[in-house]
Amino acid sequence: MITPKQNMEFFKERRKKLASMIPHDALILPSPPEVIRNNDVNYPFRQDSNLYYLTGFEEPESVFIFLPNKKPESVLFVRSKDELMETWEGPRWGPEAAKEVFQVDATYPLSELEKVAPQLLKDCHTIYYSLFQNEEFDHRFKLILESIKKLRGRSGRGNLPIKDSYPLLGELRIRKTDDEITLLKKACDISAEAHIQLMKKTRPHINEMELHGQFIYEIMKRGAVREGYTSIVASGNNATTLHYTINNMTLKEGDLLLVDAGAEYQYYTADITRTYPVSGHFTESQKRLYEAVLQVQKSIIHKVKPGMTFKELQEETIEQITEILIQEKVLKGSRKDLIEKKEYKKFYPHGIGHWLGLDVHDAGAYEVNDQPRTFETGMTLTIEPGIYIPQNAKVPEELKGIGIRIEDDILVTPSGCEVLTSKAPKEVKELEALVGSEL
Repeated sequence: MITPKQNMEFFKERRKKLASMIPHDALILPSPPEVIRNNDVNYPFRQDSNLYYLTGFEEPESVFIFLPNKKPESVLFVRSKDELMETWEGPRWGPEAAKEVFQVDATYPLSELEKVAPQLLKDCHTIYYSLFQNEEFDHRFKLILESIKKLRGRSGRGNLPIKDSYPLLGELRIRKTDDEITLLKKACDISAEAHIQLMKKTRPHINEMELHGQFIYEIMKRGAVREGYTSIVASGNNATTLHYTINNMTLKEGDLLLVDAGAEYQYYTADITRTYPVSGHFTESQKRLYEAVLQVQKSIIHKVKPGMTFKELQEETIEQITEILIQEKVLKGSRKDLIEKKEYKKFYPHGIGHWLGLDVHDAGAYEVNDQPRTFETGMTLTIEPGIYIPQNAKVPEELKGIGIRIEDDILVTPSGCEVLTSKAPKEVKELEALVGSEL
Protein backbone atom coordinates (compact mmCIF):
# COMPACT_ATOMS: atom_id res chain seq x y z
CA MET A 1 0.00 0.00 0.00
CA ILE A 2 1.62 3.22 -1.21
CA THR A 3 0.69 6.33 0.76
CA PRO A 4 -0.02 9.36 -1.47
CA LYS A 5 2.77 11.92 -1.39
CA GLN A 6 0.73 14.76 -2.82
CA ASN A 7 -2.32 16.64 -1.62
CA MET A 8 -5.51 15.29 -3.17
CA GLU A 9 -6.52 18.85 -4.12
CA PHE A 10 -3.73 18.55 -6.69
CA PHE A 11 -5.71 15.86 -8.54
CA LYS A 12 -9.15 17.36 -7.94
CA GLU A 13 -8.08 20.55 -9.70
CA ARG A 14 -7.00 18.55 -12.73
CA ARG A 15 -10.33 16.75 -12.85
CA LYS A 16 -12.10 20.11 -12.63
CA LYS A 17 -10.19 21.34 -15.70
CA LEU A 18 -10.96 18.14 -17.56
CA ALA A 19 -14.67 18.44 -16.74
CA SER A 20 -14.80 21.79 -18.52
CA MET A 21 -13.34 20.14 -21.65
CA ILE A 22 -15.77 17.19 -21.86
CA PRO A 23 -18.91 18.29 -19.96
CA HIS A 24 -21.22 15.64 -21.46
CA ASP A 25 -18.74 12.82 -22.06
CA ALA A 26 -16.93 10.16 -20.05
CA LEU A 27 -13.35 8.96 -19.66
CA ILE A 28 -12.09 5.46 -18.85
CA LEU A 29 -8.49 4.88 -17.74
CA PRO A 30 -7.35 1.35 -16.83
CA SER A 31 -4.06 0.59 -15.14
CA PRO A 32 -1.56 -1.26 -17.35
CA PRO A 33 -1.41 -5.03 -16.91
CA GLU A 34 1.36 -6.45 -14.76
CA VAL A 35 3.92 -7.99 -17.10
CA ILE A 36 5.75 -11.26 -16.47
CA ARG A 37 9.52 -10.98 -16.78
CA ASN A 38 10.13 -14.70 -16.54
CA ASN A 39 8.29 -17.69 -15.07
CA ASP A 40 6.45 -16.24 -12.04
CA VAL A 41 8.48 -13.03 -11.69
CA ASN A 42 6.88 -9.73 -12.76
CA TYR A 43 8.50 -6.55 -13.93
CA PRO A 44 8.12 -3.78 -11.33
CA PHE A 45 4.71 -2.16 -11.72
CA ARG A 46 4.39 1.53 -12.58
CA GLN A 47 0.98 3.16 -12.80
CA ASP A 48 -0.33 4.57 -16.09
CA SER A 49 0.66 8.24 -16.21
CA ASN A 50 -2.82 9.47 -17.08
CA LEU A 51 -4.54 7.46 -14.37
CA TYR A 52 -2.02 8.76 -11.83
CA TYR A 53 -2.36 12.32 -13.16
CA LEU A 54 -6.08 12.38 -12.34
CA THR A 55 -6.16 10.31 -9.13
CA GLY A 56 -2.75 9.77 -7.51
CA PHE A 57 -3.66 6.07 -7.21
CA GLU A 58 -0.71 3.71 -7.75
CA GLU A 59 -2.02 0.16 -7.31
CA PRO A 60 -2.29 -2.26 -10.24
CA GLU A 61 -5.63 -3.77 -11.29
CA SER A 62 -7.44 -0.46 -11.07
CA VAL A 63 -9.75 1.52 -13.35
CA PHE A 64 -10.79 5.17 -13.17
CA ILE A 65 -14.04 6.37 -14.73
CA PHE A 66 -14.73 10.09 -14.92
CA LEU A 67 -18.23 11.39 -15.60
CA PRO A 68 -18.21 15.21 -15.56
CA ASN A 69 -21.25 16.87 -14.03
CA LYS A 70 -22.84 13.55 -13.06
CA LYS A 71 -23.27 11.80 -9.74
CA PRO A 72 -20.99 10.07 -9.03
CA GLU A 73 -18.46 12.07 -11.07
CA SER A 74 -15.21 10.31 -10.12
CA VAL A 75 -15.20 6.53 -9.70
CA LEU A 76 -12.36 4.14 -8.89
CA PHE A 77 -12.48 0.36 -9.30
CA VAL A 78 -9.79 -1.26 -7.16
CA ARG A 79 -8.69 -4.62 -5.81
CA SER A 80 -10.69 -5.94 -2.87
CA LYS A 81 -9.04 -6.49 0.47
CA ASP A 82 -7.60 -10.03 0.59
CA GLU A 83 -5.81 -11.23 3.71
CA LEU A 84 -3.98 -14.07 1.97
CA MET A 85 -2.79 -12.03 -1.02
CA GLU A 86 -1.81 -9.14 1.22
CA THR A 87 0.36 -11.54 3.22
CA TRP A 88 2.31 -12.23 0.03
CA GLU A 89 2.19 -8.87 -1.75
CA GLY A 90 1.58 -6.26 0.95
CA PRO A 91 -1.44 -4.20 2.04
CA ARG A 92 -4.10 -3.04 -0.42
CA TRP A 93 -6.28 0.01 -0.04
CA GLY A 94 -9.54 -1.74 -0.84
CA PRO A 95 -12.65 0.17 -1.98
CA GLU A 96 -13.60 1.72 1.37
CA ALA A 97 -10.19 3.20 2.25
CA ALA A 98 -9.48 4.21 -1.36
CA LYS A 99 -12.65 6.34 -1.43
CA GLU A 100 -11.63 8.18 1.73
CA VAL A 101 -7.93 8.63 1.04
CA PHE A 102 -8.10 9.46 -2.68
CA GLN A 103 -11.25 11.57 -2.28
CA VAL A 104 -13.25 10.23 -5.20
CA ASP A 105 -17.03 10.08 -5.25
CA ALA A 106 -17.39 6.31 -5.41
CA THR A 107 -15.30 3.15 -5.32
CA TYR A 108 -16.11 -0.44 -6.23
CA PRO A 109 -14.27 -3.76 -6.28
CA LEU A 110 -12.73 -4.31 -9.72
CA SER A 111 -14.73 -7.54 -9.98
CA GLU A 112 -17.92 -5.42 -10.31
CA LEU A 113 -16.68 -3.37 -13.27
CA GLU A 114 -18.76 -5.06 -15.97
CA LYS A 115 -21.90 -4.77 -13.82
CA VAL A 116 -21.50 -1.17 -12.63
CA ALA A 117 -19.76 0.60 -15.54
CA PRO A 118 -22.62 0.24 -18.09
CA GLN A 119 -25.03 1.92 -15.68
CA LEU A 120 -22.57 4.78 -15.16
CA LEU A 121 -21.84 5.29 -18.86
CA LYS A 122 -25.17 4.68 -20.60
CA ASP A 123 -26.24 8.34 -20.77
CA CYS A 124 -22.97 9.97 -21.80
CA HIS A 125 -22.45 11.33 -25.33
CA THR A 126 -18.94 10.00 -26.04
CA ILE A 127 -16.47 7.73 -24.25
CA TYR A 128 -12.80 8.69 -24.22
CA TYR A 129 -10.71 5.52 -24.13
CA SER A 130 -7.43 4.56 -25.81
CA LEU A 131 -8.01 1.36 -27.76
CA PHE A 132 -5.28 -1.15 -28.62
CA GLN A 133 -2.99 -0.12 -25.77
CA ASN A 134 -4.20 -2.75 -23.31
CA GLU A 135 -5.47 -5.90 -25.01
CA GLU A 136 -6.80 -7.42 -21.80
CA PHE A 137 -8.87 -4.35 -20.97
CA ASP A 138 -10.02 -3.89 -24.58
CA HIS A 139 -11.98 -7.13 -24.12
CA ARG A 140 -13.60 -5.87 -20.91
CA PHE A 141 -14.39 -2.56 -22.61
CA LYS A 142 -16.14 -4.43 -25.42
CA LEU A 143 -18.34 -6.21 -22.88
CA ILE A 144 -19.20 -2.87 -21.28
CA LEU A 145 -20.21 -1.39 -24.65
CA GLU A 146 -22.37 -4.40 -25.43
CA SER A 147 -24.14 -4.03 -22.07
CA ILE A 148 -24.75 -0.31 -22.72
CA LYS A 149 -26.30 -1.12 -26.07
CA LYS A 150 -28.71 -3.53 -24.40
CA LEU A 151 -29.58 -0.98 -21.72
CA ARG A 152 -30.48 1.56 -24.43
CA GLY A 153 -32.88 -0.86 -26.08
CA ARG A 154 -34.24 -0.13 -29.56
CA SER A 155 -33.29 3.52 -29.45
CA GLY A 156 -31.60 3.53 -32.85
CA ARG A 157 -28.67 5.37 -31.32
CA GLY A 158 -26.09 2.68 -32.08
CA ASN A 159 -22.89 2.21 -30.11
CA LEU A 160 -21.45 5.07 -28.10
CA PRO A 161 -18.82 7.00 -30.06
CA ILE A 162 -15.27 6.32 -28.84
CA LYS A 163 -12.44 8.86 -28.95
CA ASP A 164 -8.80 8.40 -28.01
CA SER A 165 -8.15 9.73 -24.52
CA TYR A 166 -4.43 10.34 -25.04
CA PRO A 167 -4.70 13.57 -27.10
CA LEU A 168 -7.38 14.86 -24.75
CA LEU A 169 -5.23 14.44 -21.66
CA GLY A 170 -2.17 15.64 -23.54
CA GLU A 171 -3.82 19.05 -23.74
CA LEU A 172 -4.00 19.14 -19.95
CA ARG A 173 -0.55 17.73 -19.31
CA ILE A 174 1.38 19.87 -21.78
CA ARG A 175 1.16 22.99 -19.59
CA LYS A 176 2.73 22.44 -16.19
CA THR A 177 1.43 24.01 -13.00
CA ASP A 178 3.76 25.52 -10.39
CA ASP A 179 3.43 22.34 -8.30
CA GLU A 180 4.41 20.18 -11.25
CA ILE A 181 7.38 22.40 -12.04
CA THR A 182 8.57 22.03 -8.44
CA LEU A 183 8.51 18.24 -8.77
CA LEU A 184 10.21 18.34 -12.16
CA LYS A 185 12.94 20.62 -10.79
CA LYS A 186 13.54 18.13 -7.99
CA ALA A 187 13.86 15.30 -10.52
CA CYS A 188 16.34 17.43 -12.48
CA ASP A 189 18.42 18.26 -9.41
CA ILE A 190 18.59 14.61 -8.35
CA SER A 191 19.60 13.60 -11.87
CA ALA A 192 22.25 16.31 -12.18
CA GLU A 193 23.82 15.27 -8.87
CA ALA A 194 23.86 11.64 -9.98
CA HIS A 195 25.52 12.57 -13.28
CA ILE A 196 28.24 14.41 -11.36
CA GLN A 197 28.91 11.32 -9.25
CA LEU A 198 29.21 9.22 -12.41
CA MET A 199 31.68 11.68 -13.89
CA LYS A 200 33.84 11.40 -10.77
CA LYS A 201 33.86 7.60 -10.95
CA THR A 202 34.44 7.28 -14.70
CA ARG A 203 37.81 5.83 -15.69
CA PRO A 204 39.28 3.35 -18.17
CA HIS A 205 38.60 -0.36 -17.53
CA ILE A 206 35.36 0.18 -15.57
CA ASN A 207 32.24 -1.41 -17.08
CA GLU A 208 29.25 0.54 -18.41
CA MET A 209 27.08 -1.70 -16.23
CA GLU A 210 28.82 -0.59 -13.07
CA LEU A 211 28.22 3.06 -13.92
CA HIS A 212 24.58 2.30 -14.71
CA GLY A 213 24.21 0.69 -11.29
CA GLN A 214 25.94 3.66 -9.69
CA PHE A 215 23.43 6.03 -11.29
CA ILE A 216 20.49 4.05 -9.92
CA TYR A 217 22.10 4.07 -6.47
CA GLU A 218 22.70 7.82 -6.58
CA ILE A 219 19.15 8.74 -7.60
CA MET A 220 17.49 6.39 -5.13
CA LYS A 221 19.75 7.67 -2.39
CA ARG A 222 18.30 11.12 -3.11
CA GLY A 223 14.63 10.10 -3.07
CA ALA A 224 13.84 8.91 -6.60
CA VAL A 225 11.93 5.62 -6.77
CA ARG A 226 13.17 4.60 -10.22
CA GLU A 227 14.78 5.72 -13.46
CA GLY A 228 12.52 7.72 -15.76
CA TYR A 229 13.60 5.37 -18.58
CA THR A 230 16.32 2.78 -19.12
CA SER A 231 19.62 4.62 -18.89
CA ILE A 232 21.99 4.77 -21.83
CA VAL A 233 25.62 4.34 -20.72
CA ALA A 234 27.47 4.14 -24.02
CA SER A 235 31.21 4.24 -24.48
CA GLY A 236 33.12 4.58 -27.73
CA ASN A 237 31.26 3.42 -30.83
CA ASN A 238 28.28 2.35 -28.67
CA ALA A 239 27.37 6.03 -28.39
CA THR A 240 26.55 6.10 -32.10
CA THR A 241 23.53 3.86 -31.37
CA LEU A 242 20.84 6.30 -30.26
CA HIS A 243 19.01 4.01 -27.84
CA TYR A 244 21.87 1.75 -26.77
CA THR A 245 20.85 0.05 -23.52
CA ILE A 246 22.99 -3.10 -23.38
CA ASN A 247 25.40 -1.21 -21.10
CA ASN A 248 27.92 -4.06 -20.74
CA MET A 249 31.13 -2.91 -22.43
CA THR A 250 34.37 -2.02 -20.68
CA LEU A 251 35.41 1.61 -21.01
CA LYS A 252 38.60 2.17 -23.01
CA GLU A 253 41.14 4.92 -22.65
CA GLY A 254 40.78 7.50 -25.43
CA ASP A 255 37.04 6.88 -25.91
CA LEU A 256 34.16 9.18 -25.10
CA LEU A 257 31.33 8.13 -22.77
CA LEU A 258 27.75 9.21 -23.47
CA VAL A 259 25.35 8.96 -20.52
CA ASP A 260 21.65 9.62 -21.13
CA ALA A 261 19.89 9.10 -17.79
CA GLY A 262 17.20 10.68 -15.66
CA ALA A 263 15.55 10.16 -12.28
CA GLU A 264 11.81 9.86 -11.79
CA TYR A 265 10.64 11.77 -8.73
CA GLN A 266 6.99 11.43 -7.72
CA TYR A 267 6.26 10.36 -11.30
CA TYR A 268 8.03 13.32 -12.97
CA THR A 269 11.18 12.50 -14.89
CA ALA A 270 14.30 14.37 -15.85
CA ASP A 271 16.19 13.60 -19.07
CA ILE A 272 19.86 14.59 -19.15
CA THR A 273 22.62 13.58 -21.56
CA ARG A 274 26.27 14.34 -21.02
CA THR A 275 29.28 13.23 -23.05
CA TYR A 276 32.83 13.27 -21.71
CA PRO A 277 36.23 11.57 -22.10
CA VAL A 278 36.80 8.25 -20.34
CA SER A 279 40.42 9.19 -19.54
CA GLY A 280 39.52 12.68 -18.28
CA HIS A 281 40.92 14.60 -21.24
CA PHE A 282 39.47 15.21 -24.70
CA THR A 283 41.67 14.61 -27.73
CA GLU A 284 41.91 17.60 -30.03
CA SER A 285 39.42 16.18 -32.52
CA GLN A 286 37.01 15.12 -29.74
CA LYS A 287 37.24 18.55 -28.13
CA ARG A 288 36.69 20.35 -31.42
CA LEU A 289 33.59 18.33 -32.27
CA TYR A 290 32.25 18.46 -28.70
CA GLU A 291 32.55 22.22 -28.45
CA ALA A 292 30.86 22.60 -31.82
CA VAL A 293 27.85 20.56 -30.64
CA LEU A 294 27.82 22.45 -27.34
CA GLN A 295 27.69 25.75 -29.20
CA VAL A 296 24.73 24.49 -31.24
CA GLN A 297 22.92 23.52 -28.06
CA LYS A 298 23.55 26.87 -26.39
CA SER A 299 22.36 28.80 -29.43
CA ILE A 300 19.18 26.72 -29.72
CA ILE A 301 18.36 27.02 -26.01
CA HIS A 302 18.76 30.78 -26.34
CA LYS A 303 15.95 30.76 -28.93
CA VAL A 304 13.43 28.95 -26.70
CA LYS A 305 10.61 31.32 -25.75
CA PRO A 306 6.83 31.65 -26.10
CA GLY A 307 5.85 31.61 -29.77
CA MET A 308 8.81 29.49 -30.89
CA THR A 309 8.22 26.00 -32.37
CA PHE A 310 10.13 22.72 -32.45
CA LYS A 311 10.03 22.96 -36.26
CA GLU A 312 11.92 26.26 -36.28
CA LEU A 313 14.46 24.98 -33.75
CA GLN A 314 15.01 21.78 -35.74
CA GLU A 315 15.56 23.69 -38.98
CA GLU A 316 18.15 25.91 -37.30
CA THR A 317 19.83 22.87 -35.73
CA ILE A 318 20.05 21.13 -39.10
CA GLU A 319 21.70 24.21 -40.61
CA GLN A 320 24.31 24.35 -37.87
CA ILE A 321 24.96 20.59 -37.65
CA THR A 322 25.35 20.33 -41.42
CA GLU A 323 27.89 23.16 -41.39
CA ILE A 324 29.90 21.36 -38.69
CA LEU A 325 29.87 18.15 -40.72
CA ILE A 326 31.16 20.07 -43.74
CA GLN A 327 33.91 21.74 -41.72
CA GLU A 328 34.96 18.36 -40.29
CA LYS A 329 35.03 16.84 -43.82
CA VAL A 330 32.37 14.32 -42.82
CA LEU A 331 30.11 15.64 -45.60
CA LYS A 332 31.12 17.20 -48.89
CA GLY A 333 29.09 19.65 -50.93
CA SER A 334 27.06 22.80 -50.42
CA ARG A 335 25.08 23.10 -47.22
CA LYS A 336 21.87 23.79 -49.14
CA ASP A 337 22.22 20.68 -51.33
CA LEU A 338 23.18 18.45 -48.40
CA ILE A 339 20.15 19.61 -46.43
CA GLU A 340 17.80 19.14 -49.39
CA LYS A 341 19.10 15.58 -49.83
CA LYS A 342 18.94 15.01 -46.04
CA GLU A 343 22.54 13.82 -46.01
CA TYR A 344 22.91 15.12 -42.45
CA LYS A 345 20.52 12.39 -41.27
CA LYS A 346 23.36 9.86 -41.48
CA PHE A 347 24.97 11.65 -38.54
CA TYR A 348 22.09 13.56 -36.93
CA PRO A 349 18.96 11.41 -37.38
CA HIS A 350 16.68 12.67 -34.61
CA GLY A 351 14.78 15.79 -33.61
CA ILE A 352 16.05 18.62 -31.44
CA GLY A 353 13.82 17.72 -28.50
CA HIS A 354 10.51 16.57 -27.07
CA TRP A 355 7.98 17.37 -24.35
CA LEU A 356 8.93 16.28 -20.84
CA GLY A 357 6.89 15.52 -17.72
CA LEU A 358 5.24 12.39 -16.31
CA ASP A 359 6.69 10.51 -19.29
CA VAL A 360 10.14 11.09 -20.72
CA HIS A 361 8.49 11.61 -24.12
CA ASP A 362 5.55 13.39 -22.61
CA ALA A 363 1.97 13.78 -23.77
CA GLY A 364 0.93 16.72 -25.91
CA ALA A 365 0.47 17.32 -29.62
CA TYR A 366 3.33 18.76 -31.67
CA GLU A 367 0.90 20.24 -34.19
CA VAL A 368 -2.34 22.18 -33.69
CA ASN A 369 -4.71 22.57 -36.65
CA ASP A 370 -2.01 21.08 -38.90
CA GLN A 371 0.47 23.79 -37.89
CA PRO A 372 3.54 23.47 -35.65
CA ARG A 373 2.57 24.09 -32.04
CA THR A 374 3.99 27.27 -30.52
CA PHE A 375 5.64 27.15 -27.11
CA GLU A 376 3.76 28.62 -24.16
CA THR A 377 4.75 29.57 -20.64
CA GLY A 378 4.76 26.47 -18.44
CA MET A 379 5.68 23.98 -21.15
CA THR A 380 8.70 21.78 -20.45
CA LEU A 381 10.88 20.22 -23.11
CA THR A 382 14.35 18.97 -23.93
CA ILE A 383 17.02 20.41 -26.23
CA GLU A 384 19.44 17.72 -27.38
CA PRO A 385 21.55 18.18 -30.52
CA GLY A 386 24.03 15.46 -31.34
CA ILE A 387 26.46 14.05 -33.89
CA TYR A 388 26.98 10.31 -34.29
CA ILE A 389 29.77 8.96 -36.49
CA PRO A 390 29.87 5.14 -36.60
CA GLN A 391 33.17 3.28 -36.75
CA ASN A 392 32.44 2.11 -40.30
CA ALA A 393 31.70 5.59 -41.69
CA LYS A 394 33.90 6.88 -44.51
CA VAL A 395 35.19 9.92 -42.63
CA PRO A 396 38.51 11.16 -41.24
CA GLU A 397 39.98 8.42 -39.03
CA GLU A 398 40.11 10.49 -35.84
CA LEU A 399 36.31 11.02 -35.96
CA LYS A 400 35.30 7.37 -36.32
CA GLY A 401 33.35 5.86 -33.42
CA ILE A 402 32.42 9.21 -31.85
CA GLY A 403 28.93 9.83 -30.52
CA ILE A 404 28.15 13.17 -28.87
CA ARG A 405 24.82 14.33 -27.48
CA ILE A 406 24.25 17.15 -25.00
CA GLU A 407 20.75 17.33 -23.53
CA ASP A 408 19.13 19.68 -21.06
CA ASP A 409 15.61 20.11 -19.71
CA ILE A 410 13.98 23.46 -20.38
CA LEU A 411 11.05 25.38 -18.87
CA VAL A 412 9.40 27.98 -21.09
CA THR A 413 9.00 31.23 -19.13
CA PRO A 414 7.14 34.45 -20.01
CA SER A 415 10.33 36.13 -21.23
CA GLY A 416 12.31 33.14 -22.53
CA CYS A 417 13.33 29.96 -20.78
CA GLU A 418 15.00 28.43 -17.75
CA VAL A 419 17.46 25.53 -17.94
CA LEU A 420 16.30 23.14 -15.22
CA THR A 421 19.38 20.92 -15.50
CA SER A 422 22.08 23.59 -15.36
CA LYS A 423 23.64 21.89 -12.31
CA ALA A 424 24.94 19.11 -14.59
CA PRO A 425 28.33 20.34 -15.89
CA LYS A 426 28.93 20.43 -19.64
CA GLU A 427 31.82 22.84 -20.26
CA VAL A 428 35.06 21.17 -21.32
CA LYS A 429 37.05 22.50 -18.35
CA GLU A 430 34.36 21.40 -15.89
CA LEU A 431 34.21 17.90 -17.35
CA GLU A 432 37.96 17.42 -17.47
CA ALA A 433 38.23 18.53 -13.82
CA LEU A 434 35.51 16.12 -12.68
CA VAL A 435 36.04 12.93 -14.70
CA GLY A 436 37.99 10.38 -12.74
CA SER A 437 38.45 12.66 -9.73
CA GLU A 438 37.34 9.89 -7.32
CA LEU A 439 39.79 7.11 -8.15
